[in-house]
Amino acid sequence: MTDNADEENIAHRSQRRFRLGSGARQIVLVRHGASIGPTVDTIELGSLTISDPVLSDDGQVQARALAEAIRHEAIDHLFVTPLRRTQQTIAPLVEAIGMEPRVVEDLREVHLGDWEQEFYKHAAARHPLIDRMHAEETWDVIPGAEPMAEFSQRVRRGIARIVSMTEPGETSLAVSHGATIAEICRQATGSRGFAFIAPENSSVSRLIVQADGSWKLRSFNDVSHLRHV
Repeated sequence: MTDNADEENIAHRSQRRFRLGSGARQIVLVRHGASIGPTVDTIELGSLTISDPVLSDDGQVQARALAEAIRHEAIDHLFVTPLRRTQQTIAPLVEAIGMEPRVVEDLREVHLGDWEQEFYKHAAARHPLIDRMHAEETWDVIPGAEPMAEFSQRVRRGIARIVSMTEPGETSLAVSHGATIAEICRQATGSRGFAFIAPENSSVSRLIVQADGSWKLRSFNDVSHLRHV
């Protein structure tokens, strides 16, 4: 009877609401809001010229909905990338909670080489490399694109950077990019290359970095805050 009671107690405790484990950190990953279409606006980062569009009107609405949904959560730190669409996405939350974000360059979007400013044009035209990219589940079939191994390492450095600037038990929110969040989720789960491709704009995914440094994906692509937008 005692053994059965103990097993029942353990099973019952497993129904408790989520709590961070000892020594763990939570990183709330937000994809930036919808941005305007192809643009000539760029930013120079080292030797790279990177496309840097601003949010569209829809993206601004999504950013405000995100802030309203997140503002009452216990967020200890905010992070963005050098790209304007992440900074504009977090701006309503910054205003709501009075916390300034820090920049983590390594969490910027994958660089698409020769297609950096023309990816959507080629996708709309169904360029043969688009089909190959999806079949092989890798970005670096695109001419001059960032090698997948380097992209994976960079993304991991970005998460390590957040860990280094935060304390165990804390929750951070980082506004990043579609391919970057997809790669983080892939690494956390050991999945195929494009298993988590294209999280929605302003979606929320939650990563747990455990005390031993391992990653667990708690949730992916939550857009419940956008249901009335």
